[in-house]
Amino acid sequence: MSTEQNKALVRKLVEEGINQGNMSVIDEFLTLDFVEHEELPPGIPPGREAPKVLFTMLRSAFPDLKATIEHLVAEGDKVVLHMTWTGTHKGEFMGIPPTGKRMSITVIDILGMAEGKFVEHWGVMDSMAMMQQLGVIPAH
Repeated sequence: MSTEQNKALVRKLVEEGINQGNMSVIDEFLTLDFVEHEELPPGIPPGREAPKVLFTMLRSAFPDLKATIEHLVAEGDKVVLHMTWTGTHKGEFMGIPPTGKRMSITVIDILGMAEGKFVEHWGVMDSMAMMQQLGVIPAH
């Protein structure tokens, strides 16, 4: 597939999976042997179940979760996203009761692609900024 086709699949995953909470796109776009390289919170299973559980957990805690793609770059079989995730903390998140506070964090993801499917993922989420914005840890 072309880099433009790969980018279109990533946009669809972000819009439908993260922003709309449609977890069926995970089954549609991730290979059965998908590899998750990101260090995720405790209790998140490995492989293709990881994004399902993570997105479901985040949408439960932040029902208005929105991922905005700031930059989307593709070369060869890799797609890189720089996103801003925003949401209001209205549900429990990793043992933290709802604070009602808004968060806005930076997320950077690299997705490995093969034949129109996602085969692996590396990611970095600014968890420190999230915890500071929720008031769980002091800012500076």
